[in-house]
This record gives sequence, structure tokens and C-alpha cells, in this order.
Amino acid sequence: MLFLVGIELEPTLLWRLRSPILGMGGIQVFATTAIISLIAYAFGLPFNTALAIGMILSLSSTAIVIQTLNEKRLIKTDGGQRSFSVLLFQDLAVIPMLSLMPLLALNTLPAVSQGDAKSALWVEGLPGWLHALLVLVVITTIVIVGRFIARHIFRAIAKTQLREIFTAAALLLVIGIAILMSKIELSPALGTFIAGVVLANCEYRHELVSDIEPFKGLLLGLFFISIGASIDFNLITSSPYIIAAMVFGLILIKLFILFGVGRVFKMGFDQNMLFAFALAQGGEFAFVLSSYAVKNSVMTADIANFLIASVVLSMALTPLLMVIYEKIISPKIGTKEREAREADAIDERNPVIIVGFGSFGSIIGRLLRANGVGITVLETDSDKVELLRKLGLKVFYGDASRYDLLHAAGADEAKILILALNDDEKSLEIINTVKRRFPHLKIFARASDRTQAYELLGAGV
Repeated sequence: MLFLVGIELEPTLLWRLRSPILGMGGIQVFATTAIISLIAYAFGLPFNTALAIGMILSLSSTAIVIQTLNEKRLIKTDGGQRSFSVLLFQDLAVIPMLSLMPLLALNTLPAVSQGDAKSALWVEGLPGWLHALLVLVVITTIVIVGRFIARHIFRAIAKTQLREIFTAAALLLVIGIAILMSKIELSPALGTFIAGVVLANCEYRHELVSDIEPFKGLLLGLFFISIGASIDFNLITSSPYIIAAMVFGLILIKLFILFGVGRVFKMGFDQNMLFAFALAQGGEFAFVLSSYAVKNSVMTADIANFLIASVVLSMALTPLLMVIYEKIISPKIGTKEREAREADAIDERNPVIIVGFGSFGSIIGRLLRANGVGITVLETDSDKVELLRKLGLKVFYGDASRYDLLHAAGADEAKILILALNDDEKSLEIINTVKRRFPHLKIFARASDRTQAYELLGAGV
């Protein structure tokens, strides 16, 4: 499941939206870690343990939040987009958190026995600082190899036109990275997430996602079942007041911090409330971090069990938080969401289809029309569609990455498809669909920079 989370993220978004992501995500993680760590320290826990608890509880659940926002059609709102940005930062922040755990090891805690398997680990007998350095080196190497080498391997495999080999190579990469993570005493689950992030940078990302899509619902169900099965009901029944205080304390603290972060970044009140209520729970990486903390003697197993119980219950309360937001808060303040709009019915057939009609697309469109070439224009921005129609231009609204829309636009009869979008990721998604469904179409695409130009050429444009 964490592989699916990783491959659906877009690491390049960190560069394109670096200010809101690094700002909002960084402040949220730092503030939550600091406040929860101070509270834990005030209750008599060692500073190292308190700091680890703060880092673990600062994260939110990517799987639950993204799924919930998509189901409720709130992902396209400002609050939904900011939530995604913070989740992206949190997921990537897990890597340095794991690297810090060996440095936080407490000599006063007994080491957790790993049995005979420990002899196979690469970190056996290494001091904490060298263990942390090895973790950073291995993860950095994986990212670099995935960024600059994996794409060439997948490109060669894709030329064979054998879909099974393509999928098998992706699974081999996932399994290999998971085994590598276990060798440096990290969770294989983290390895699958990193594999997903690595493949998310590959131009064949959408092909992989489409291959895995039939299994997504099943894997998501298994993920939630595993979360439910991890609840220690004996612990909850024996210490109900402590668990309740931890769960509601965590939710209230994160609500307060998230709302404050939204105010700092000048979010509207309605979107700020959505942002805060969506991310107020614990995250699935708490399982990975807490287990790793116990292995490195940063905290005891008893403390980790309390953390897991509180995180799981807070995740289970996420639907209730969203119901409170939808039924009580939203009707009073009015959530200004971008309503999903049905694609337009297309009643014409032309030899050229233009996707995107901004300044670049409009120049191409005018030149073609001036030379008597018929064009069909598709645009995803509904506001721009209405404006262009008021100016007397015939433009159709719809997502050109959808096969049914391209078919309705006459892609099976057209000769040329021109991509004039500013969104590089969306352009690659459309190219992937066209190559599979309408291989006869000749594609011309706009590249934002040299890197994107190479990616487009590699995709067959």
C-alpha cells in the first residue's frame, strides 16, 4: 500500500511549489514535534524518547486523507491542495526522521534482540552516528540511481512491447529496495514507499499506475484491515483514560497547529478549517517509526504500544472529523470548492486537436485557422472556457487524458494532436493515453525546459 502512496506522489512538485510545501509542511512538522515533545518531556520521559514521540505524532495519514478528499470531491479545493502539499512533505520527512533514530538511542534501555537474523545486517556493531550515515548514503544512492538510471532501464524494457515484463521489472525494483532496507535495519514498508517515489519520477509512471489500478481497492482494503488488526484492545480496556487523553490531545493539538499554519499562509477561513480537520490524525508511518525506535532502544515497547493505539484510533476518527466539518462547520461558513463539471459534448471532427488554449495554444490555433485547417480545442480550465466562449471562440471543456473524451473529440479520425499545456505531468499523462489508444496520431507537445523536452522525446513525441 505504501508503494501506491509513493508512486502517486509527485516529487517534482517540491520544486514547482517549493514555497508552500516547504513552508507549510516544515512549520507544521516542526511545531507539532516541538509541542508534543515538550509535553512528553514534562510527563517525565527522557528527552530523546520525547523527541521521537514528537516526530512520530507529527505525521498524518496520506492514504486516509487523500482517499477521503477524493471521495468527497474536495481535493481540488485550496484546502485539499494544501493538505496534499503538507502530506507530501511529511512523507519525505520520514527519511531524515529514520536517520535520526540511531542518534537518539538511549543506552539505559535494553537492546531489542533480533535473533540470528541480526548477523545478516550491514549495521551490526556500528555506532549510532555511523548507522545514521549509512542509512542516508543508501537512501540517497537509491534516489540517484532511480532518477538517472532506472528510467533508461524501463525505456529499454518498454521497447519490447511486453507489458508483463514491464510490470515484473517494477515489482523486482520494489522487492529489491525493500530487501535493501531490511539490510540496514529499516522497515521494508519504507522501502516500498521509496520505490514508489523513485518510480513516480519515471516517465512510465502512468503506465505503472494503470497496471496496478485493478489491485488498488484490494490493497487499500488490506491496509485498513492491517491497521484495525494492530489495535491492542487489552491495552485500551486496561488504560482507557490514558488512551482517550492521548487520542483527543493529539487531535486537538494538531487542529490548533494546523489552523495556525493556515492563518500564517493566509488561507481563507473555510479552507483553513478543511485543512485542519483533514490532517488532525496520526499517520501510517507511525508504525514504521515506532518499530524502528524500539529496535534502536529509543523507547520501550510499552510506550510504542500506547503510541500505536492512539494513532490508530485517531485515524479511525478521521471520518467523524470530516462529518463534523461537513455537517456542522461547512454549512455555517460555506466551503468554496471547485465543483466538478461534466465534460462538454463534442459535435465536430477536425484533423487537428489542440489541448490547452492559453497564450501558446491560441497562437497555434489562430495560425491553423488562418490557413484553413480545422481544429478542435480542449481546455481543462472551466473559467477559461467560459471566457473564450464569450470572445466568440469554440472551445470544449474536458480532461484530455480520458480516453472517452479523446474519442468524442475525434481522435480516431484526427491526424495531429498538439499539447499546449503548462502542466508537464498532465502532458505526459495524455501522451501515455494517446500512445496506447490512438497510436496513429502524430503528437506535438510544448516543453517547459530542456529536461521536459528530453522526457517528451523519450515518450515518443
